[in-house]
Amino acid sequence: YSVHIMKTGTVKKKIKGKKNGKTELQIDKESDIEKARANAALWEARLNVTEQSRSEYREAVRKLARDNEDLTNQHFRLEKDTMDMISFFKKKDTEKEEMIADLHEQIKEEKREAMEENEKLVKYSQHLNELEEKLKKRMQDFQMIQSELKMMNEFRKKKPELERELEDVKNMYVAKKEHRENLARMEHKFFSEKYGRGLAHLHTKQQDVSCFLLHRQLDDTTRSVFKENVRLNEALRYHMKEAEDMKKMTVTLVEENKFLLQDKVTNDLLMQEKIAQVKRQKEEILELQKKVSSLEQALGHIACEFETEKQLTVKQAHVTTEVGRSEMEKLQKLLQMKDKEMNRVKLLAKNILDQRTQVEQFFLQALDHVRQEITASRAQYKQAAQDAYQRKMQMARNGQEEYPRIRTFTKNEQSTNSVYHDLEEADKWNNLQSNKVDISELTWEQKEKVLRLLFAKMNGLKTRLFLLVSLRKSRLKEKPKNKSRCSCVETGVAICHCSVPRACQCRIDAGCMRRTVSYLQAFFLNL
Repeated sequence: YSVHIMKTGTVKKKIKGKKNGKTELQIDKESDIEKARANAALWEARLNVTEQSRSEYREAVRKLARDNEDLTNQHFRLEKDTMDMISFFKKKDTEKEEMIADLHEQIKEEKREAMEENEKLVKYSQHLNELEEKLKKRMQDFQMIQSELKMMNEFRKKKPELERELEDVKNMYVAKKEHRENLARMEHKFFSEKYGRGLAHLHTKQQDVSCFLLHRQLDDTTRSVFKENVRLNEALRYHMKEAEDMKKMTVTLVEENKFLLQDKVTNDLLMQEKIAQVKRQKEEILELQKKVSSLEQALGHIACEFETEKQLTVKQAHVTTEVGRSEMEKLQKLLQMKDKEMNRVKLLAKNILDQRTQVEQFFLQALDHVRQEITASRAQYKQAAQDAYQRKMQMARNGQEEYPRIRTFTKNEQSTNSVYHDLEEADKWNNLQSNKVDISELTWEQKEKVLRLLFAKMNGLKTRLFLLVSLRKSRLKEKPKNKSRCSCVETGVAICHCSVPRACQCRIDAGCMRRTVSYLQAFFLNL
């Protein structure tokens, strides 16, 4: 501003005149010198200010670097301390696990021994129960035994409680193990999330600082210094926060260590209680064994008495067996006689059944033939009726006759004029002209009915076969008057009544067939 005033003053002086030209040149030179001096002083002040700020920045950077080194060292020491603590706790945990495993093995061995002793006691109790069942009359002498059995039952009741307590100890161990695993997972997750958040935070801060520096348009040196300052501040904050987190973690680890120590104390107390219980159980078992030995001695005396009673009963049994043998011999003789009679009856029944099977085969063949004839005649009648109906319909179409009634050739219950109704009427036909009936006059359906009724009548006689055979013994004792008669007549089984001069000819032949036909005719007359 002063230089500008000086320039305006010199211009005015030049305008006024040329007389004072030399003085004006001197003034101009002096003004330029003063101007240069002022500029130099200004630049010197600026230089001093920049150097001062630079030295301050350097000192600040050095302080920050020292603080950073201190923080890194502190962080390293904290990490080392935490690793040492973690390794120490892991060693303690392994030692505790080994101790717990040893205690579990001891418990298993003691449990095994207790189970063996319990099995022995169960065997002794079973033996005692058997003796009590045999010696119910002497229950007054065994009241002490019953009291001891009650004590054993109480011990059995306590046994599941002990097993439950052991299961609780196992469950506590599993829960601790799961807790440690969850803690390790949470620590890993916490460190990973913390590292990701720190990186994101540093990235955002770096972007903000870069924008700020660009906006201010600082030079490269100041910009780099400012960036370094910002980075160091952020690193300092991050490390301080991490140090606080590590302190919190150490506090939690200390609390967990206290909790584990308390668990160890409780486990030790439980183990001591279990050991004391096992000792008490062993003492009780020894007392019970002593009592069992005394009971065994008492049982020995009772066994001697039982042996004497047994000898007496054996002597009585020998006497009864001798009497029974004599009776058995008599009964065996009777059975042999009965067996001979039964064999004769079986032979006779076999002959009768052979004859009946031939007759049954004849009737079955006749029934099959009649059924075939029925199906053939029905098919023929159906075809003839259908042809006649079609013929009448054709003639009616030609105008030669009237239309016939509608006739159906399928099975339909609602039809009023069906061929199957005519076939059913064949069973109901009874146009008999005399009392005597010839089989040739019957329809095939009626022949089938006659054969069925006759076959059912013949099978109904099978139930009376054993009653007729039972008369064999009484009939054989009597002498037959006519030796030429068939033996079947003598037994009462009237299959045929033909007189045979040579031998028994009860099989189906021409004469027997003639007699069966006459029997059929008579049976049909009764129907």
